[in-house]
Amino acid sequence: MHIHILGICGTFMGGIAAIAKSLGHTVTGSDQHVYPPMSTQLEELGITLTQGYEVSQLEPAPDMVVIGNAMSRGNPCVEYVLDKGLPYTSGPEWLKHNLLQDSWVLAVAGTHGKTTTASMLAWILEYAGLKPGFLIGGIVQNFGLSARVGETPFFVIEADEYDTAFFDKRSKFVHYLPRTLILNNLEFDHADIFDDLNAIKKQFHHLMRTLPSTGKVIWPSDEKALNEVIEQGCWSESETLGGDWGYNLLKPDGSEFSVLLNGESIGTVQWQAIGVHNVKNALMAIAAARHVGIAIEHSIAALAEFISPKRRMELKADIANIKVYDDFAHHPTAIKTTLAGLRAKVGNEKIIAILEPRSNTMKMGVHQHTLLASLADADEVYLFEPANLSWSLREQAQQAGMNCLTSTDEILTKVINQVQPQQHILIMSNGGFNGLHEQLISALSNKFH
Repeated sequence: MHIHILGICGTFMGGIAAIAKSLGHTVTGSDQHVYPPMSTQLEELGITLTQGYEVSQLEPAPDMVVIGNAMSRGNPCVEYVLDKGLPYTSGPEWLKHNLLQDSWVLAVAGTHGKTTTASMLAWILEYAGLKPGFLIGGIVQNFGLSARVGETPFFVIEADEYDTAFFDKRSKFVHYLPRTLILNNLEFDHADIFDDLNAIKKQFHHLMRTLPSTGKVIWPSDEKALNEVIEQGCWSESETLGGDWGYNLLKPDGSEFSVLLNGESIGTVQWQAIGVHNVKNALMAIAAARHVGIAIEHSIAALAEFISPKRRMELKADIANIKVYDDFAHHPTAIKTTLAGLRAKVGNEKIIAILEPRSNTMKMGVHQHTLLASLADADEVYLFEPANLSWSLREQAQQAGMNCLTSTDEILTKVINQVQPQQHILIMSNGGFNGLHEQLISALSNKFH
């Protein structure tokens, strides 16, 4: 079958493309911006890519058009598909019918930590010899991939609450048919598609309705919004972090902790990851793996070899004992926990935080009253104010004594002029940030070498 994917270069749709190719389909696709690394990955798989949305790419007509959720009415290819009556579907629905229907799906949902927790879980299953399939919203460094078809029925998926497609406004995750479900946390986010927290809770309730009675849901008992979702209906088995599962920090940065089940210590995790949030993510992954029969001891051994996904507190460079980290954090809670983890690791050494408020929710000003407080663990903060922000970040930054600039070149100059050895630079953005990471590393190399 010839499948053509509109919006192919996003992590999710790129993963769908890789999976479709593995299943033996002919796959082509297009995107507004076709660029590495996703374009390189896809081309290496033998997938032909088109830049832009000229309708000629749909001639002759493919057997199925898979339409990404970034596509909207008015897009030339979307209009052509509708006018010509071509068969089309969404990425999540295609995945459901072509792979997930016959799989034991382990899904990871929540506002924060989905990519990292799903990566941990996929690696634990791999370490145990289960050779799972997975589709995760980031490069899983233990595999060097974001998606693959497995060799067993087990399939790990990052279960995103964002909407499915222009013609299906339900959350992606209602298509995934989980048997094992992790709910990490739940806060208001994605203000571009959800009116309030209750609207997101409704989608999580719909997800709960798809879980079979023999399935299992795992969630932290101290998460108010998740408890409210569970109270709306839970028809499956359940376990909680804080009830069934617990931990003792053996090092304040979370790099060593004991795993508790029903109050009893089962073993000790020693690993590369840091932060209490990652300790909690790990416990969820251990619990989910146990649901498919993996002993806790095996999960602990796997986590000792776990490498965090790219862009999750990823150490990009260490130049003259100045460490540069890249992190995807773009919500105040994620920013706060990321900084807390780094602070616990580095003690009193100086942390310079650089942040780009890039998400749609951030641009709309939903988090403007909690953003600056989330940066409290940094010694110095540089905020980038993009032109399309609907509120004044500069005014708030000035009141808080933080730097706010409209040019990444200016941020680069100021940071390079004052940074010293034994300091840490944490760059937080869910985008490319105008190549600031690479420019900063290059400037540090020039200054200190």
